[in-house]
This record gives sequence, structure tokens and C-alpha cells, in this order.
Amino acid sequence: MRALRLTVWGEPPAPVDVERPVPHRAQVLVRVDATGLCHSDLHVIDAAPGALPYRLPFTLGHEVAGRVAALGPDADGVEVDERVVLYGPWGCGSCGRCAAGWDNYCDRRDTLPWHGAGLGRDGGMAAYVLVPSARHLVRADGLAAEQAAPLSDAGLTSYHAVAGLRHALGEGATAVVVGIGGLGHLAVQILRATTACRVLAVDVRDDALALADRSGADFGTLMGTDTARVLRARCGGAGADAVLDFVGTAETLDLAVGVLRPGGELAVVGSGGGRLTVSKPGVLPPGFRLSLPFWGPRHQLAEVVALARAGALHVETEQFPMSAAAEAIDRLRRGRVRGRAVLVPD
Repeated sequence: MRALRLTVWGEPPAPVDVERPVPHRAQVLVRVDATGLCHSDLHVIDAAPGALPYRLPFTLGHEVAGRVAALGPDADGVEVDERVVLYGPWGCGSCGRCAAGWDNYCDRRDTLPWHGAGLGRDGGMAAYVLVPSARHLVRADGLAAEQAAPLSDAGLTSYHAVAGLRHALGEGATAVVVGIGGLGHLAVQILRATTACRVLAVDVRDDALALADRSGADFGTLMGTDTARVLRARCGGAGADAVLDFVGTAETLDLAVGVLRPGGELAVVGSGGGRLTVSKPGVLPPGFRLSLPFWGPRHQLAEVVALARAGALHVETEQFPMSAAAEAIDRLRRGRVRGRAVLVPD
């Protein structure tokens, strides 16, 4: 079968012919119907040798939806031909966090040579993907594969970030979403579906603000020198109760702390290289709380899938055949993808 594999650090992934996997023990073989492409894939592709613990080569792709193709002799919990979406973060499987379904925060994460499907282990940019256990699968019947695949990261990570702030987002509260891309446009929808707050959106692109509007944002504005003032005015002058930064650059973090009210909540999801410095009083909002959400627990993926089934979530996608993966990667790198890029079989 054909697979898109990372073979050399810092170089584009290569299409390679590999053997179709055979499931053993509790493993499950999934036929891939769609695979999302995100900035995490770019970070992996561009990594310098030794920057990540992963061993080359491996197949990329951590947002995966498909059908169960075959079961190992000890596998249970799913059936052949069942539609599924992969829970992408694979931990050690034996620590307390993994046992509770929180593989994203595995206690042994720093000692593993992988972080999940497509992240040190073979992922879904191939015809089939071998999954270690059915516990990494969530039923996705009723959803098109191109809608289901992005839910496993873009949907789950956004949902996990919002869930950590939900206590602060009651009636009359305001949340600011910075960066309306693959994750941000889903965060807007999740905020609308699961909280009573107003949602304000920020991006550098007019088409991203149009996407925010379609996703249910109450207001959108382009990033500029006076953005913090504009947003504070929309919050009645006090500032936002929560900011979700899906970019994470120095500029967006400055905006976040500039618009956040005292005692507010800041969730930084983007990995754009910005820094927050704890220094003299007055630089950061007093009493604010910072979170760094990473993916999410398995049970929250099931909740995200349920929201999508109910019609509360719709992923805006641009679809590319697997043979055009290089074009999709280039478009993503240049910031020319609307919503989420999804690779589908040719």
C-alpha cells in the first residue's frame, strides 16, 4: 500500500510503498477514509534531527477516520466495517492517566519514542493504519469521514480548551478566540454550543473573519495596533473573561494579556513561539490563570463526535486526494487553507 512517510528530518515526506499491516493481539486495522492535515504535521516535518524522540521512518497523519478492516485475536469493543475516528494521543497504556483515558497527559510521555498516531508511530496518511487497541477508537457512524477526521485533533483540542474555561463563561461573559483556522473556527462553534458567553474573533485575514461569522461569532476584527482597545470596548471596558489563543506568537500573546480582565482565563493552544514573562506588577493581568491544553481525554472525543452528530459542529474543509499531499502541505504552510485540509483516498 502507498503511505506518506517521513524519512529524513527537515525534508518533505515521501510517498513509499509499504506492506499492509496485519493486526495481532488486541490490535485493530482501520481502512483510512480521511486524514486531517494540521500545523503539528509541519512542526514534525520541519524538526531538526534530535529535536523529537521519534525514530524514522514513520507514516504521518494523526487525524484519522475510517472503517474497521480487521481485528487481532484479542481485540474487542468494535466490529469489522464499523465507522470510527482515531483517538490520536497514544500514551504508555499503563500509567494512571492512560488507564483513565487521559493518554494526552500520560505520566511517561517524556520517556516514550512516540506521542501517538503519525507522531512517532505510523499514522493515517496511508490506505490503512494499525491501531494498538480498540480503546483508541470512537464510533463515528452517521458522520462523513472528512467531517469525522478533524474532530480527533482540531475538534478535541478545541473542546478540551473550552472545557477548562467553561466555569468562567456563564451568561454575560465574553470569550475571545484568536486565530480562526482549523481549530479556531471549531472553538467558536463549541463555545456557542456549550456556553452562554459572547464570542469575539480575531484574525489577520478577512476570509478567516468570514469563517468566524459563519461559525457563530458575535463579532470579528482584524489584528491591528488598536485591537485590544476595540475588544475591550466590546467587553464593556473591563476586558474579556477568557481568551483562547490558537496562534501563540508574541503578538497574539500581547493581545491576549492586553484584553484579559483581572482574574480572567488564558488558554494558549497555538505553538507560534511567543513567550509570557512574569515580571513587575502591571505587565500581566492580576489573578489571571494560564492553561496549556494539549489534545484532550478520550471521553471528550466521544462528546465532540456527539456534538457533530447533533449538528452543532461543522468542519469547514478543503479536500485533497492523497496523491496531492505535497500541494496540501504547501498550501497549509503558506496560510492558504480555509478551515481544515483533509486528505482523502484517490
